[in-house]
Amino acid sequence: MLLAIAVGATITQAAEPFQRGTGYNELSARQPVGHPGKVVVTEFFWYNCPHCNALEPELDAWVRRQPAYVVVERVPVAFTAKFIPQQKLYYTLLALGKVDSLQGAIFQAIHEQHIALNTPDQMATWLAAHGIARQTFLATFNSFGVAMQARRATQMMNDYGIDGVPTMAVEGTYEVSGDLPQTPTDGRILQAVDYLVGRVHAQQAGAR
Repeated sequence: MLLAIAVGATITQAAEPFQRGTGYNELSARQPVGHPGKVVVTEFFWYNCPHCNALEPELDAWVRRQPAYVVVERVPVAFTAKFIPQQKLYYTLLALGKVDSLQGAIFQAIHEQHIALNTPDQMATWLAAHGIARQTFLATFNSFGVAMQARRATQMMNDYGIDGVPTMAVEGTYEVSGDLPQTPTDGRILQAVDYLVGRVHAQQAGAR
């Protein structure tokens, strides 16, 4: 009987498309997420990261396909102090309601047009050409609220143990990145996230 149970468990595990340790990692401590009843997917990213740039078009299309019970949040990382201006860039755009329209354009500007967007002045100049008044940008960029969000993002990065980007997290419990054997490509990363989203959603439905 014990042998049969063990064999059954092995077969079930093998049938799963992604396994813990090779297709995703499980956090040692579950992190709090908002949006009760939803499945929260978090992308940790950096604008200057070429891998984040490569993921962006597929991720954008993936986000648009998600059902209403999936909430996608982005968290800009700061491995050193020089990352902080780009953290604040993201939260400034969020405050101004411009993330959806400009997120992809920022990646393109940096990685395809080779425009430096590392300082508030560089950012303000570029954004002025995209319909955001220089003073509006700088006032929001330097606001207390944006500074607090940037600090919270760094705290989240540390709490999740993020040491490379892009990394995708699901419901504060699982992480997926290109460093894992089963997820070497952007497409496979998003497939693993799909798998984990479905798993979490089924667990939530079963608990209701």
